[in-house]
Amino acid sequence: MKLWRARPASPDAAARRTLTGPERKKAVEESIPLPVEIAGQWGWRLLAVVGALVVFGLLVSTLRGIVIPFMIATLISALLIPLKSFLIRHAWPRWLATLVALVLAVAVIGALVFVIVIQVRHDLPNLEKQSVAAYANFKSFLAAPPFNVTQAQYTDYVAQFSTAVKNQSGVVLSSAVALGSGLLLTIFATVFLVIDGARVWQWTVRLFPRRARVAVDGAGQAGWVTLTAFIRVQIFVAFVDAVGIGLGALLLGLPLAIPIAIVVFLGSFIPVVGAVVTGIVSVFIALVYAGPLQALIMLGVVLVVHLLEGNFLHPFITGSAVKVHPLAVVFAVAAGSFVAGIPGALFAVPLVAVVNVMTRYIAGKQWLVDATPDIKDVARVSATVKTHE
Repeated sequence: MKLWRARPASPDAAARRTLTGPERKKAVEESIPLPVEIAGQWGWRLLAVVGALVVFGLLVSTLRGIVIPFMIATLISALLIPLKSFLIRHAWPRWLATLVALVLAVAVIGALVFVIVIQVRHDLPNLEKQSVAAYANFKSFLAAPPFNVTQAQYTDYVAQFSTAVKNQSGVVLSSAVALGSGLLLTIFATVFLVIDGARVWQWTVRLFPRRARVAVDGAGQAGWVTLTAFIRVQIFVAFVDAVGIGLGALLLGLPLAIPIAIVVFLGSFIPVVGAVVTGIVSVFIALVYAGPLQALIMLGVVLVVHLLEGNFLHPFITGSAVKVHPLAVVFAVAAGSFVAGIPGALFAVPLVAVVNVMTRYIAGKQWLVDATPDIKDVARVSATVKTHE
C-alpha cells in the first residue's frame, strides 16, 4: 500500500524546466520575495564586515608586541609632527625642528618621572606611618561583624596571596622583558615617523591600485587631521582633569597628590573610562589615608571635574571632525580592552574616530573636490553626511 503519491508537476514548474542559462537565473531571482532578497544581501555584507573585524582583532591580539608599540608611536608622532611643521613654517631648518620636537618629548616625560620621584621621596616617611595605620584599621574592620575574620584565617589568606604572587613571578618577568622591548620599538618607530613619516605614508599609498591612490591618500590625510585634533583635545582635557583632581587632593592633604594628578592625566587619554577609573583611585586613596569625610569631598571634586569636562570642555573644543557618540566610545573602549588590554582601550576611540572620518571622506567623494583636506574640510564632510543622514 502506497503511503504517498507523486504530486503532479505544475505548468509553471514544467515551464521552468525548459528554461536555460540567464532565463533560469532570472526566473529564480524573481521567485524570491523582495524582503528576503534584501535581507540576504545585507546579511552577507554584514558577515563580510564582521569577518574582517574578527581577522583584524586576531591579528592585533597575536602581533600585539609589534602593533601596540607602532600605535603608541603613531599617537606620539601625531603630537610631535605638527610641532615640527610649525617650526619649519617659521624658517627653522628641518633637522633642527625635528631634533627640537624629539628632545621636547623626552624632556616632558623625564620631567614627569622626576616630579613623581621627588614627591614619593618627600612623602615616604609620612606615607609609611599612614600605611601602617591603614593596615591595622583594615584588619580591625575584617575582624568585626559581619566578617569575623580571625587572626589565623587572616594569616592563611596572606600566605595564599604571597604564594600566588611567587607563582606569577615568571609571568611578571616576561611581561617586564616584553615591556622593555616594546619601549625600544616605540622609541625607534617614533623617531622614524617624526623624521620621515610622509615618505612612509606615500610608500603605503603606492601599494594600492593606481586609480584608488588619490582617494586613499586624501582619506589618509583626513584621518591624520582627525588624529592630531583628537590628541590635542585629549591633552587639554587630561590637563584640566589632572589639575582639578590634583588640586582637590592637595587641598585635602592627601599623600602623593602630584602623582595622583599625573595618573589622572595619563588615564584621561582613555576617554570616559580612564577618567572614571583614575577618579575612583583618588577617592579610594582619600578613604584609606584620610577618612570617609575626605573621601566624600574627593568624590564631589571628581564629579564636578567630570561634569565640567562632559558638558563644557568636549562640546566647546571638540569639532565635528572628532566627535564620537558616547555609546560608541564605551563599546569601543570595551572591545579594545578585550582585544589588547589597556593599550587597546587607549587606541579604541582614536581608531574609531579616524576610521569614521576616512569612511565619510571616501563615501562623500571629497577627494574629487580637495585631495589635501584640512580640519575645516573634514568637519564639512562630517556635517554634510550628518545632514543627509
